[in-house]
Amino acid sequence: MRLFGIHSDGKFGEYVQTPFHVDHEEVVLEGWLETNPDGIVEDGKILIIGRQVVTNFGAFIDLVGVDRQGTVVVVELKRNRTPRDTLAQALEYASFAARLDTGQLEGILRSYLNDESLNLAEHHRAYFELGLDEAIAFNKDQRVVIVGQRVTPEIRQTASFLRSKGIKVTCVEFTFFQGDGGTRLLSQEIVVGNEADKPAQVASGSLPTVTESGFMASLDDNGKAVFSRILALAKDRSMPIHWGTKGFSLNIDLDGNHAAICYGYPKGSVYKQSVYTAIAGPGSMSIKTAVPEEVVKALRTKAQSTGLFSPAGRELKCPINSSFSEAEISGLLSWIEAVAEAIREYGLKE
Repeated sequence: MRLFGIHSDGKFGEYVQTPFHVDHEEVVLEGWLETNPDGIVEDGKILIIGRQVVTNFGAFIDLVGVDRQGTVVVVELKRNRTPRDTLAQALEYASFAARLDTGQLEGILRSYLNDESLNLAEHHRAYFELGLDEAIAFNKDQRVVIVGQRVTPEIRQTASFLRSKGIKVTCVEFTFFQGDGGTRLLSQEIVVGNEADKPAQVASGSLPTVTESGFMASLDDNGKAVFSRILALAKDRSMPIHWGTKGFSLNIDLDGNHAAICYGYPKGSVYKQSVYTAIAGPGSMSIKTAVPEEVVKALRTKAQSTGLFSPAGRELKCPINSSFSEAEISGLLSWIEAVAEAIREYGLKE
């Protein structure tokens, strides 16, 4: 395939097809597909939940994701041609993935995003914008995606055979082009897929964590007005901030042990620009602290009485999609301080 750009004078300038391995390591392709996973399967997008996930045999899966239906997707990347054993290796990875339960998948996601507060079901629902009536069962099936600059005929034939037997295998070829001025293009084509005992421990690589300045730069003016006040309160009250790959958790320090009060997320996250409570999820007030149930309920009611929070699964969310008045910001800060006071009073569970 030849690819052309159109210059301002109307003339065509050809992009030169370039072997990807000349200037790039395989990890570069992995990073590109990790941040742009849509389009590598034939029937929708993928939520990436892990990178370089360690199997029970000590091998590393390039990327692990889930699709809209909750099917686990194993992605194997080859920057050059796909060798004969690629498909066998990918099927081995899929057999490992088939043994993972929802808790282990959630553990992979938390390790990958460096956020122990994440709930897989809620994260998946937000990412795919599912309706409240759409129920998902995770890992009832698995699928394999093989990506390479050239998918060999042997791989294509075997993958097509496996698909005829009900095993979901997709093969994707990509082509890399370099143009004048350093412009780079990457095309991809699905070449197979468009035709009609659990492991004891799972590990995944982590994305880099965001900094305060990077977080603030990712907000709009509405978000900056609210989060600047929350972060200022945290500094004034010596409340520890734990930064994740997108947002942060605001915590109380109890003799070196930290308990989360709430979580903050920017516009680019699946939770949009918002504040989430830490009432009922993993590491939350209900699970980690000795705050009585009636006090927890009272704090939930107090949050809802501000008019800023709405239900979000087991938690409450405060979307910041408009300008907050001073009274609304003060109400939010007052709620944060009330939660902090309750956690300090009752401490951690013994």
